Amino acid sequence: MNFKPSDRLNEIPTSFFAELDDKIANFKTNTPMIDLSKGNPDLPTPQNIVNALKKAADDPINDAYTPFEGKASLQQAISDFYEREYHVEIDPTTEVEIFNGAAVGIYALPQVILNPNDIALVPDPYYPEYIPAIQLAGGHIYHCPLLAQNHYLPDYPSIPTEISDKAKLLFLNYPNNPTGAIATQTFFEKTVAFAKQHHLIAVNDFAYASLGFDSHPLSLLQIPGAKETAVEIYTLSKTYSMAGWRIGFAVGNADVIASLKKYHAHVYSTVYGAVQDAAIEALSGSQDGATKIRQAYRQRRDLFVSGLRKLQFDVQPAAGTFFVWVRAPQQLTGQQFADQLLKQAGIAVAPGIGFGKEGQQYVRFSLVHSDKTLKAVLSRLQKMEGSI
Repeated sequence: MNFKPSDRLNEIPTSFFAELDDKIANFKTNTPMIDLSKGNPDLPTPQNIVNALKKAADDPINDAYTPFEGKASLQQAISDFYEREYHVEIDPTTEVEIFNGAAVGIYALPQVILNPNDIALVPDPYYPEYIPAIQLAGGHIYHCPLLAQNHYLPDYPSIPTEISDKAKLLFLNYPNNPTGAIATQTFFEKTVAFAKQHHLIAVNDFAYASLGFDSHPLSLLQIPGAKETAVEIYTLSKTYSMAGWRIGFAVGNADVIASLKKYHAHVYSTVYGAVQDAAIEALSGSQDGATKIRQAYRQRRDLFVSGLRKLQFDVQPAAGTFFVWVRAPQQLTGQQFADQLLKQAGIAVAPGIGFGKEGQQYVRFSLVHSDKTLKAVLSRLQKMEGSI
């Protein structure tokens, strides 16, 4: 049989991160590789969460399927968490949906919001998975440039009226991957007003919610009236170093959440009960571990950005996330610089073009490594100084 994949599958791009992983894995070098290309947290999950998982795994009740919408106790913990952290009231029954990781929410939301040929607004640079998520739902993409002079925030008035009037979905990601920018209250207020004016759903991918270094990142839902037109996706992967545990959730507009519940019941499996119990401990228990994680990344940011500046790189300290967004030197593109780093220094980074056209002059360094490793990267960059 000569199998031919579906047209829909052929329309979506190959995963940027999968291609990058293959390139790095197949690259031969005599220098030990230092991989700063991915955002895979290296710090351990706080022990109180690990202990909660161990205890829950011993409970036979967690051997069975859990409710599609998640345990009521976790829904309540999410509601309490948003009240404590952001002073936002969330109805645990109608305004919460629990997923096997936030990526599930990224793919599910376009499916329940978009009809074929509807327009989705996507920032550029962007988290790469937004693109196939929209394409699989049959949507069209309009890119909103994120420019340094605008603090990497979209300029809504610059979007043509014929586009904004047809848009049904707006993806945002603050704190922002890859730029490290944080949204201001004024910007989020403009976002809610824009979404209401054009009758679209604004989605903030709040993956790096806890990783604000100079201020506490705002939730989009803190803006009055936001729940009329907005949904937020939250993951425990970064806040609590639980990337491999696969647990996240969406909160916000009750109609969208109801649609997610309907879609989820058909398409995705339930989340392991012991992981849900551990998530309750993460959200409700001691936050000392989350604080230490944030402090560690801030220390790494300060160390690495200071070192890059001493080497005359064009770089600003990230306000949030565990990434550093760096302009390529001289007349190099980000891809050329990334290739040069790989070949000459054994340093793997993510070329900015993988995050969209506006990233073509940049590379992204990840801070998910020890101070010792980051110092080794700076040392290798210093040795390259004459060739870049």
